[in-house]
Amino acid sequence: MKKENNGKLRIIPLGGLEKIGMNITAFEYEDSIIVVDCGLAFPEDDMLGIDLVIPDVTYLKDNIQKVKGFVITHGHEDHIGALCYVLREMNLPIYATKLTMGIIERKLTEHNLLRSTRRKVVKHGQSINLGQFRIEFIKTNHSIQDAAALAIYSPAGIVVHTGDFKVDYTPVFGDAIDLQRFAEIGKKGVLALMSDSTNAERKGFTQSERTVGITFDHIFSEHQNTRIIIATFASNVDRVQQIINSACKYDRKVVVEGRSMVNIIQVAQELGYLNVPDKTLIEIDQLKNYPPEKTVLITTGSQGESMAALSRMAADVHKKVSIMPGDTVIFSSNPIPGNEKSVSRVINELSAKGADVIFSDAHVSGHACQEELKLIYSLVKPKYAIPVHGEYRHLKANAGIATTLGIPKENVFILHSGDVLELCAQEAKIVDKVHTGEILVDGLGVGDVGNIVLRDRQHLAEDGILIVVLTLEKGSNQLLAGPDIVSRGFVYVRESEGLMEEARNVVSEAVEDCLLHQRNADWSKIKMVIRDTMNEFIWKRTKRKPMVLPIIMDV
Repeated sequence: MKKENNGKLRIIPLGGLEKIGMNITAFEYEDSIIVVDCGLAFPEDDMLGIDLVIPDVTYLKDNIQKVKGFVITHGHEDHIGALCYVLREMNLPIYATKLTMGIIERKLTEHNLLRSTRRKVVKHGQSINLGQFRIEFIKTNHSIQDAAALAIYSPAGIVVHTGDFKVDYTPVFGDAIDLQRFAEIGKKGVLALMSDSTNAERKGFTQSERTVGITFDHIFSEHQNTRIIIATFASNVDRVQQIINSACKYDRKVVVEGRSMVNIIQVAQELGYLNVPDKTLIEIDQLKNYPPEKTVLITTGSQGESMAALSRMAADVHKKVSIMPGDTVIFSSNPIPGNEKSVSRVINELSAKGADVIFSDAHVSGHACQEELKLIYSLVKPKYAIPVHGEYRHLKANAGIATTLGIPKENVFILHSGDVLELCAQEAKIVDKVHTGEILVDGLGVGDVGNIVLRDRQHLAEDGILIVVLTLEKGSNQLLAGPDIVSRGFVYVRESEGLMEEARNVVSEAVEDCLLHQRNADWSKIKMVIRDTMNEFIWKRTKRKPMVLPIIMDV
């Protein structure tokens, strides 16, 4: 590639910079755009009834003729979860490593998109050419196998995107991170480094995944007379491998429970990333054929999700498994920020049922701490630093690391989703902002629930609803029946008959008054009168503001 200094590379994060999740970044050079990752986020507490949040990709749709494809760093939901929703609107090819592609294909099959989507599996060390870009996949370690960093070669220079990573010199499966390659690319001269910030506030190094295996071994040897239940992330295949190793060593059968867990373990086994000796795995229905102390359950629900297998067991609503006194339950994960409450609720429920709950030392993070970030910065020696993947405080901590290592403050960019960063060897600056946002997925509806609907749900959740029904005669607008008042989530009607009767009289008078003075009053006027009268009366009597919904019928 010849170096052209007039052309500038544009980096446009379309999500993933305000919170953990929804990672998606566009790289644009002249007539080519490549998209790195396409993830979802889980809903905030105030998003009532919402299942998932996916990024708004209007910018990509508007420039679809330039977009060459999706390049995926690894197979976690916050990096691949939105692919199926976005591919329905834009048919683009996907490039990913073997296990990542296996997990994506499982999703595409569920959404009936497998046959229409072009896919290419890329090995670590290989490169692909897309328009003006060449993208090289570099081996890294993470809490899921086959994670990759990307070296993105453009005519304006090289950008290294670490993806989610940690430095694990003794991984459970496969090779350690390819530090040598990072150093070689660093020698060529790197324009910018975009690095994972999740653990940028934590000092030191992240422990190797192997250390968890040792902890499991100890726990298994100390609890030989109880059933063991381990909750972890479905995608952490190495963790599952270590649990299976300990189970075999102590002669226990293993049951896998939770849909996402079953799916990923099947994919990992088929592709050879998980080594399970014959007759180790049993179906959940066969549990009763073995004594409890000879079984291990690996389950989802380490984040306290109400529908996940462990939460259902804790709440006694799981069809096949109930928690028994003496069970040993291990949480092999840390609560994601925001989930602490639900995790502690599940721990309390389990303890109340007599289970012995272990949640210390049974987990290591998949993200780099400060010393590993320093190592990558030192090897890559970028001109510009762009912290990614994390909440603002994580990005800020990462920016702090970059400046302590001698990158000038003005060369460190903490971006917001939608910022357009233009860079070349001479300079880098934010030049524009493109439209980004969150699209809410509720059931099968994608994007049909917006702020107004959420506001209504909030209102209903906090204050309830009063429905006022009345019947008018067509033409003469005579009041024939009603007004009747139906209340939901406002007061318990049987105990508030007086209040309801009074409200009825007040509305009745107001409506008759309105009809008397304006024989041809239109319905919107009558509805407004009902609403205002009701709101005023209820506020005076109860200091509450339920939603008032007038319904008028004509006969």
